[in-house]
Amino acid sequence: MSATSGEHTLTDLLHAAVAAVGGTERPGQVAMAQAVAEALESGSHLLVQAGTGTGKSLGYLVPAIAQGERVIVATATLALQRQLVERDLPRTVEALHPVLRRRPEFATLKGRSNYLCLHRLHEGVPQDDEEGLFDPFEAAAAAPGGPSSKLGKDLLRLRDWADETETGDRDDLTPGVSDRAWSQVSVSSRECLGAAKCAYGAECFAEAARERAKLAEIIVTNHALLAIDAIEGAPVLPGHDVLVVDEAHELVSRVTGVATGELTPGGVNRAVRRAAKLIDEKIADQLQTAAETFERLMELALPGRVETIPEDLGYALAALRDAARAVITALGNTRDSSLSDEDAVRKQALASIETVQEVSERIVQGSEYDVVWYERHDRYGASLRVAPLSVSGLLRDKLFGDRSVVLTSATLKLGGDFNGVGASLGLAREGEHGEAHPEWKGLDVGSPFDYRKQGILYVAQHLSPPGREGSRSDMLDELAELVEAAGGRTLGLFSSMRGAQAAAEELRGRLDLPILLQGEETLGELIRTFADDARTCLFGTLSLWQGVDVPGPNCQLVVMDRIPFPRPDDPLVSARQKAVEEAGGNGFMAVAATHAALLMAQGAGRLVRATGDRGVVAVLDPRLAKARYGSFLRASMPDFWYTTDRNQVRRSLAAIDAAARAAAAS
Repeated sequence: MSATSGEHTLTDLLHAAVAAVGGTERPGQVAMAQAVAEALESGSHLLVQAGTGTGKSLGYLVPAIAQGERVIVATATLALQRQLVERDLPRTVEALHPVLRRRPEFATLKGRSNYLCLHRLHEGVPQDDEEGLFDPFEAAAAAPGGPSSKLGKDLLRLRDWADETETGDRDDLTPGVSDRAWSQVSVSSRECLGAAKCAYGAECFAEAARERAKLAEIIVTNHALLAIDAIEGAPVLPGHDVLVVDEAHELVSRVTGVATGELTPGGVNRAVRRAAKLIDEKIADQLQTAAETFERLMELALPGRVETIPEDLGYALAALRDAARAVITALGNTRDSSLSDEDAVRKQALASIETVQEVSERIVQGSEYDVVWYERHDRYGASLRVAPLSVSGLLRDKLFGDRSVVLTSATLKLGGDFNGVGASLGLAREGEHGEAHPEWKGLDVGSPFDYRKQGILYVAQHLSPPGREGSRSDMLDELAELVEAAGGRTLGLFSSMRGAQAAAEELRGRLDLPILLQGEETLGELIRTFADDARTCLFGTLSLWQGVDVPGPNCQLVVMDRIPFPRPDDPLVSARQKAVEEAGGNGFMAVAATHAALLMAQGAGRLVRATGDRGVVAVLDPRLAKARYGSFLRASMPDFWYTTDRNQVRRSLAAIDAAARAAAAS
């Protein structure tokens, strides 16, 4: 796409948009925009790795807007959705308007449960017997001196917010509320009465969002809704010609989550209680008996994969499926077409029962493409889960159709190429497409940062390798020395919450530095505190590996306690590895090592967030230096200067700390 409007080239448009958002044009951004434009023009597919600071949002927004067709942009995080809708899109649309002579509309679209339901708010929540018969809003309002519980305060705040909000979008409520409070004012798509039958249909926030999306040229959504659109067959997204998947490294896990089913005794019993009040006693008794049989089996369940369904479990699930089918039929036959509170009760019961029926049916039928396993939680008890062995076929068939697809992230090249990520998306190796596999191209536009001058990758190869059990005293000693040399300024990324807690407890006793621990405060508050105080350290697990953006001198040491391989006893991971091996591949490298590489690339990316940032990524796991797969993992990370010299790293950290202190004092 050399020209987009008269004499104006794509480069002109990009320049105008970058100036409008107050950014700096980068060579990588220009290369990305040109590649996206070419992909859209040819109708092909593109994977783009664009490092932090490239400005990748404008790299795809400008050519997408210029081509004039409807575009869906799917992201993984709320932060990026907000950046797009509140900052990048408004400014870009205005900047391009004089050139393109049109001002395309844009909108946000999420799943129905993300929007406040006015029917729930005003008519109350259908209550299960043991959950109480009172209206939670009335109880909160009637409490002497006002509500004392957090739930009560959240509910009253939601009622007040409902009169003020224009969107009803949960993400627009600041500060947020608990999941329990939100569940009192939201419904799933299955529980919704439908705009035509609901007394509040004309004012419905979710319906209004859908109407805005129908009129918009650019629609920003999330990976989960994209997955639902692909999996469930019934379209929930408007028709579109271009799909952009940002934060694409998250897509496979999000799609897997949407495609996973779960049965728990608590969930089944809740479905029984909801349905029993609405159907014939004989049918209700059949469901109750099946639920009790299932609950007795779950009490004996041991965690792990269920490769062959035992006879007693198969019988219990078949009974549950058949009873649920009978209840669904009964609920349909007794349906009252008049508008009443009973409609909401019936819809809630039907939604619960349909979930029980569908998951039971899926497990009983059995599929070589599904994995079934038991989980046991200390608080919630046992659950039976089923997930697809792979989502690559689903993504290949549903994602790469007649539209052009652009997938982008700072971490798509693992081990030096795009083939690992491509395979997880159902794509053949680059250049080896055929009838069954769509053609695609991979492009790495680099980063504006000079990683070899701005950062050091230090591997503590002298430490003992991590084991499955027991503390690593030498690792804790190393961690304390590194943190002390850095003067704080440390983001600690741990493979388990237990490891993060042990490290925080140990260093709080050793060092006169504030150590923040994930879970002791909201994540947003922890990150703000960490960013505001140079002496502070922040320790945590998965969400910190990907969710921290602290440019400047207050994050100059990123520590990983060990290579974040998935648990070897994880049923889904082990099943996927076995499937790769049976097909003649290397299961460990394709699944476990790829998972670890992605996380390590994301974690290392927390260090350098701006051109002036300096620091060290320290991996306290000698396997990164010594194991055969170490080179694959290192090749997936930013190209920092690499060393195993502990004394050199301490001197570097001390020098960086001294420079930061001097700059702060000047």
